Amino acid sequence: MSERLTREYHIGEEIGRGRFGSVFRCYSRDSGEVFAVKSVDKAQLTDALDLDCAEREPKIAHIATAGNPHAVQIHAAYEDDSFIHLVMDLCDGGDLFDRIAARQGAPMGEALAASVMAAIMEALSVCHRRGVAHRDVKPDNVLFDGEGKVRLADFGSAECFGEGTLMSGLVGTPYYVAPEVVAGRDYGEKVDVWSAGVVMYIMLGGIPPFYGETVEEIFESVMRGNLRFPTRIFGGISSAAKDLMRRMICKDVSRRFSADQVLRHPWITSVGSATCVSNLK
Repeated sequence: MSERLTREYHIGEEIGRGRFGSVFRCYSRDSGEVFAVKSVDKAQLTDALDLDCAEREPKIAHIATAGNPHAVQIHAAYEDDSFIHLVMDLCDGGDLFDRIAARQGAPMGEALAASVMAAIMEALSVCHRRGVAHRDVKPDNVLFDGEGKVRLADFGSAECFGEGTLMSGLVGTPYYVAPEVVAGRDYGEKVDVWSAGVVMYIMLGGIPPFYGETVEEIFESVMRGNLRFPTRIFGGISSAAKDLMRRMICKDVSRRFSADQVLRHPWITSVGSATCVSNLK
């Protein structure tokens, strides 16, 4: 562990593990406040792109998350010869992936799904206004804090964009990645809206809209973009919810909703506003 990190924080037990490192509970030695610290093992970063993303994450995340109530805040960053350490908000209420998996394929009620979606889109709206795209929106990166509040996490794949400046590169997770990313074209922040739409589809239907046995087959399905709502699964889902998903999971980027447009959609404003996310089980 970094000497500066351990001087300022007491490192507690491991509470998570990922592809590039581990997450530990930690405590400020000054205030006693509880945080999480993500320690990224540089030895696991097998190429220059991985290392660049890890080193840029604190800077981009600070731009995107500072004062953003539905994003995990990064409070401090440390680096030594072997690790990059990020001290961030502790979200010990699990993630959306685990909560979806615990339902064993049973769909989530629309009111709860809408409240989760509202929080995700509020986080993305702030990011996009600040010129940052998350680029890896998926249930694993939607966390819950101790009060059940939704927090968008993990800005390791995030990138800055600007007026007339697009992004490039195959970044994201196959089930959730937008078709323009798969096609190798330059793209804008609406890739996050596509991914969030896929998250919404999975919450309401229990299955992804595009799937395959291999990554290649998943990408082929994404590129076809044939969005369907099987009656046996979506028969009880409202027309407003289906309308919003069509507008988010839309191959035509010019017609795809922005984050702000999603937040103004009736399904969000009327269904999601009255539900407390902490009730999500």
